[in-house]
Amino acid sequence: MAEKIVQTAGREQLGDFAPAFAHLNDDILFGEVWNEAAIDVKTKCIITVVSLMAQGITDSSLSYHLQNAKNNGVTREEIAAIITHATMYCGWPKGWAVFRLAKEIWK
Repeated sequence: MAEKIVQTAGREQLGDFAPAFAHLNDDILFGEVWNEAAIDVKTKCIITVVSLMAQGITDSSLSYHLQNAKNNGVTREEIAAIITHATMYCGWPKGWAVFRLAKEIWK
């Protein structure tokens, strides 16, 4: 079994302001969904990157998830192919934006 994913960012960043959201982020999203065994972590990372890309989210959350993808075995060649493929469905400007972030992370 893979190492259990533990997230504390919700409590650290929003715990005092939005404790219910922090609980959902840390305990449900990362504690349960990310630890569900039916899909491996590398695949979850890819799904997350493409989902954020599709929405046009290119802030620190996408950078975090790109780094997480790299940390979980997504290679430079794989991320380039993933972003290229997703660009055909998500849109050219989104592809460019994600490539700028990915290029920094995989340099």
